[in-house]
Amino acid sequence: IVSFLLSTSQEPMNKSGVHTVTEFILLGFPGDWEIQILLFSLFLIVYILTMMGNGAIICAVKWDQRLHTPMYILLGNFAFLEIWYITSTVPSMLENFLSETKAISFAGCFLQFYFFSSLGTTEAYFLCIMAYDRYLAICHPLHYPTKMTLQHCYTLMSVCWVLGFLSYFLSTVQLSQLTFCGPNIIDHFICDIDPLMALSCAPDPTTEILFYIISSLIIFLTIIYLFGSYILLLRAMLRVPSAAGRRKAFSTCGSHLAVVCLFFGSLMIMYVSPTSDNSGEVQKIITLFYTVVTPFLNPLIYSLRNKEMKAALRKVIGISSE
Repeated sequence: IVSFLLSTSQEPMNKSGVHTVTEFILLGFPGDWEIQILLFSLFLIVYILTMMGNGAIICAVKWDQRLHTPMYILLGNFAFLEIWYITSTVPSMLENFLSETKAISFAGCFLQFYFFSSLGTTEAYFLCIMAYDRYLAICHPLHYPTKMTLQHCYTLMSVCWVLGFLSYFLSTVQLSQLTFCGPNIIDHFICDIDPLMALSCAPDPTTEILFYIISSLIIFLTIIYLFGSYILLLRAMLRVPSAAGRRKAFSTCGSHLAVVCLFFGSLMIMYVSPTSDNSGEVQKIITLFYTVVTPFLNPLIYSLRNKEMKAALRKVIGISSE
């Protein structure tokens, strides 16, 4: 897709003509230079803390032999995914704060859109297999070791990555083939579907409809799967005889459910509900929530509610401080 976008940025985009736009202007967040510096510092701190938090989870899972189980391997890979997810948007946002032109190249804009969409989709799939893992562990504990083997776990993770990066490939290619002849100003801090479609001087409703059909199917099908999984989990947890067992089950599933609500709640507001009446600032805030805030909070949610993870993280901190 990289070579394709680089070539199409200098070739006819469709039958209606040749685009004249070679770069886009991302307006980002308004404000004078002092506000831009303040926002740059704030998001840089959030980015560093997110990288450190998710990196610590990866190290804990890798170095602590007790965490070499499917549940924690999934969590470690989810943290790895979060690092790439936030990296697909925040570094360019930081550069934008300090830039006078606030420009992003034609190919760079569509590559950001592709990786941002693909990584977000991969995260949705990961949340599903993490729910599947908890379902097997709680609802079928006797069969869990044979059903959720490490090999099966790695296979599921590989499928998530492949499907995540295939889901929006066609949509991105079709979007990049639209004619862009100006203006080239995007009132956003990332390249997203709505502002890009609005800038096309030869809009293609089929491309937009295809994107929203794919987005709606992914979001609704994963939510239905997660909802069904948690109904079965809740029934199983209520049947656990001991109070300590119920607390442990609720603690494990509560962390995952909190992440699901944060991620899918903002996604549904942005891509499923009508957003035409929302101002650009509202869409920026919604996008900011699931691209920056959620990856920042996930390490805190998972580590604070899990004794094994807290113990492993303390061990990682002790190793790094020596």
